[in-house]
Amino acid sequence: MNWDTVQGQWKQFTGKVKTQWGKLTDNDLTIINGKRDQLVGKIQEKYGYAKDKAEEAVAEFEKTCEACDAADATPAARAMSAK
Repeated sequence: MNWDTVQGQWKQFTGKVKTQWGKLTDNDLTIINGKRDQLVGKIQEKYGYAKDKAEEAVAEFEKTCEACDAADATPAARAMSAK
Protein backbone atom coordinates (compact mmCIF):
# COMPACT_ATOMS: atom_id res chain seq x y z
CA MET A 1 0.00 0.00 0.00
CA ASN A 2 1.33 3.39 -0.95
CA TRP A 3 0.81 5.75 1.98
CA ASP A 4 1.47 8.80 -0.19
CA THR A 5 -1.65 7.81 -2.12
CA VAL A 6 -3.53 7.18 1.12
CA GLN A 7 -2.66 10.68 2.35
CA GLY A 8 -3.91 12.17 -0.90
CA GLN A 9 -7.20 10.29 -0.66
CA TRP A 10 -7.55 10.24 3.12
CA LYS A 11 -11.16 11.45 3.27
CA GLN A 12 -12.28 8.58 1.04
CA PHE A 13 -10.11 6.13 2.96
CA THR A 14 -11.42 6.97 6.43
CA GLY A 15 -14.50 4.78 5.98
CA LYS A 16 -12.33 1.66 5.68
CA VAL A 17 -10.30 2.74 8.72
CA LYS A 18 -13.43 3.38 10.82
CA THR A 19 -14.86 0.02 9.80
CA GLN A 20 -11.67 -1.70 10.95
CA TRP A 21 -11.10 0.36 14.11
CA GLY A 22 -14.44 1.68 15.34
CA LYS A 23 -12.95 3.24 18.47
CA LEU A 24 -11.19 5.87 16.38
CA THR A 25 -13.10 9.15 16.42
CA ASP A 26 -13.48 11.66 13.62
CA ASN A 27 -11.01 13.84 15.51
CA ASP A 28 -8.52 10.94 15.63
CA LEU A 29 -8.90 10.49 11.88
CA THR A 30 -8.28 14.20 11.34
CA ILE A 31 -5.09 13.96 13.41
CA ILE A 32 -3.94 10.80 11.60
CA ASN A 33 -4.50 12.50 8.22
CA GLY A 34 -3.24 9.52 6.24
CA LYS A 35 0.02 9.09 8.17
CA ARG A 36 0.80 5.47 8.93
CA ASP A 37 2.81 6.19 12.08
CA GLN A 38 -0.05 8.30 13.46
CA LEU A 39 -2.51 5.49 12.73
CA VAL A 40 -0.29 3.00 14.57
CA GLY A 41 -0.02 5.39 17.53
CA LYS A 42 -3.78 5.97 17.75
CA ILE A 43 -4.44 2.23 17.59
CA GLN A 44 -1.99 1.75 20.46
CA GLU A 45 -3.73 4.48 22.44
CA LYS A 46 -7.35 3.43 21.80
CA TYR A 47 -6.91 -0.35 21.94
CA GLY A 48 -4.07 -0.65 24.45
CA TYR A 49 -1.90 -2.54 21.96
CA ALA A 50 1.86 -2.72 22.22
CA LYS A 51 3.62 -1.02 19.30
CA ASP A 52 4.45 -4.32 17.58
CA LYS A 53 0.84 -5.51 17.81
CA ALA A 54 -0.44 -2.21 16.41
CA GLU A 55 2.11 -2.44 13.57
CA GLU A 56 0.90 -6.00 12.82
CA ALA A 57 -2.73 -4.85 12.82
CA VAL A 58 -1.97 -2.06 10.34
CA ALA A 59 0.09 -4.42 8.15
CA GLU A 60 -2.83 -6.87 8.05
CA PHE A 61 -5.19 -4.00 7.22
CA GLU A 62 -2.87 -2.96 4.38
CA LYS A 63 -3.04 -6.47 2.92
CA THR A 64 -6.83 -6.44 3.14
CA CYS A 65 -7.05 -3.03 1.47
CA GLU A 66 -4.70 -4.08 -1.31
CA ALA A 67 -6.92 -7.10 -1.98
CA CYS A 68 -9.98 -4.82 -2.05
CA ASP A 69 -8.24 -2.38 -4.37
CA ALA A 70 -7.24 -5.23 -6.69
CA ALA A 71 -10.83 -6.48 -6.75
CA ASP A 72 -12.06 -2.94 -7.45
CA ALA A 73 -9.71 -2.77 -10.42
CA THR A 74 -11.25 -5.78 -12.17
CA PRO A 75 -13.31 -5.09 -15.31
CA ALA A 76 -16.44 -6.51 -13.65
CA ALA A 77 -16.02 -4.22 -10.63
CA ARG A 78 -15.47 -1.18 -12.85
CA ALA A 79 -18.59 -2.07 -14.84
CA MET A 80 -20.62 -2.39 -11.65
CA SER A 81 -19.44 0.98 -10.33
CA ALA A 82 -20.29 2.63 -13.66
CA LYS A 83 -23.97 1.68 -13.33
